[in-house]
Amino acid sequence: MTDRLPHEKGFHISWDQIHRDSRALAWRLDGKGPDDGTWKAIVAITRGGMAPAMIIARELDIRTVDTISIKSYDHQKRSEAKVLKAPNADMMGDGTGILIIDDLVDTGKTLEVVKELYPNAHIATVYAKPKGRPMVNSFITEVSQDTWIFFPWDMALQYVQPYRGND
Repeated sequence: MTDRLPHEKGFHISWDQIHRDSRALAWRLDGKGPDDGTWKAIVAITRGGMAPAMIIARELDIRTVDTISIKSYDHQKRSEAKVLKAPNADMMGDGTGILIIDDLVDTGKTLEVVKELYPNAHIATVYAKPKGRPMVNSFITEVSQDTWIFFPWDMALQYVQPYRGND
């Protein structure tokens, strides 16, 4: 047993890594849309889904991009998921032909809200944890439930204590 805090079991993602993994997700989604393999639009879950959604939209040549803002965290503490901003209702319908993109599914609480609103949307995340994995249709990398993912937009360069020892 260690004296580490739960968030210290970290998986650090660089800008290069999120770009590579988002492109890999785009390749996985290519040709899988319901309209002769194409997708009608992408909806990014803000804020974490915005960078992957931009990359996927570019790779798949999808020009219609919107956002849904769902707040489910206060810093590193989970809270009740709440929709702050919804995408264009006419475009969304029941979600058919829509790609919903997020960086990570953790427990799946955020995506439960999305699935309730848009039951036929295709939900894709770059990273998935076991509890939330059933909520996504596509993902690239699974990490353990107790791993905290540090995304490049949350980081600053600084010294980090070694995993074992201090010398």
